Amino acid sequence: MKRLSSLFLILNRKSLIISLLAVASTWLSLRFNIVADFPLTLISTAVVFPIVFSIGHAYKRRENALDDYGTIKAHGRAIFFAARDWLPDQSPARLRHAERVLKELLVSCRDMFKSPLSEMPEYEKRVYAAFSSLSLFVKRMREDGLASGECSRCNQYISKMVVSFESIKHIYQYRTPRTLRAFSDFFIVVLPLLYGPYFAHEAAAYAPALMYVMPVLFALILVGLDNIQDHLEDPFDQIGEDDVAINAEKFVDLLSCGGEEVPKAA
Repeated sequence: MKRLSSLFLILNRKSLIISLLAVASTWLSLRFNIVADFPLTLISTAVVFPIVFSIGHAYKRRENALDDYGTIKAHGRAIFFAARDWLPDQSPARLRHAERVLKELLVSCRDMFKSPLSEMPEYEKRVYAAFSSLSLFVKRMREDGLASGECSRCNQYISKMVVSFESIKHIYQYRTPRTLRAFSDFFIVVLPLLYGPYFAHEAAAYAPALMYVMPVLFALILVGLDNIQDHLEDPFDQIGEDDVAINAEKFVDLLSCGGEEVPKAA
C-alpha cells in the first residue's frame, strides 16, 4: 500500500492531462496524415536535462537540511548531558527544564518550517525565544557551579545550533532557480503536443493497439520527473516521502537514555 501511495505522488492529475494532450495530438496527426521525424535530442535539451539538474540541486538541499538538523539535535543533547553530568549535584528539576526548553526549540522549528513563508516572522520569534531560554539555562548552570570553561563550551554549542538553524531557514526560504522551473514546465506541456507528428510517424511500425503507448509513456516520464523535483523542492512540507521530519517528542523521550553508569570491565 505504501508503494502504491508513492506511485500516486509521481503519477497524478497532471500526468493524466498531459497524457491526454499527447494522445490527442497523435490522433490528430494520424487523422490528417501529419507526420515528421523530429530529433529526440530536443527533449533531453529542453526538459530532461533541466529537470535532472533541478532534482540534483533539490536533493542536495535536502541533505544539507538533514545535516544541519542533526547538528541542532547533537548539540542540544550535549547541553542536556552537561546539565546532567557536569554539575556536582543531581537535579531532576534542572533536567526537566532542559527537556522543556529543547522541546520548545524543536517544536518551534517544526512549526515554522511547515508554515507558509508569509507566517515566518511570527514563528521565527518563537524559535529565537527558545534559543534565548536555552542561553539563560546555560547561565543558570554557571550559577549552579558549572566551570567557566564548560559554560563557554555550552555557549559554543548554542552558537553552532543557531548557525545550523539559519542554514535550514535559508533552505526553507529559497527554492531552486524559478526561471529554470518555468522553462521546464512550459516545455513539459508544449512538447507532447508538438511531437504528435513524430508519434504518428513512429506509429507506422507498431500494431494498432500500441500506437498510443509512446505518447503516453513520453508524457508520464516527463511529468513524473517534474513531480519528483516538485516534492523534493520543499523538504519540510511533509507531502513527499523524502521530506525532513522534525520529531521533537521522540528527541525528548530519548534524552534520558544512556544515563546509567556503565559497568567497569573486569
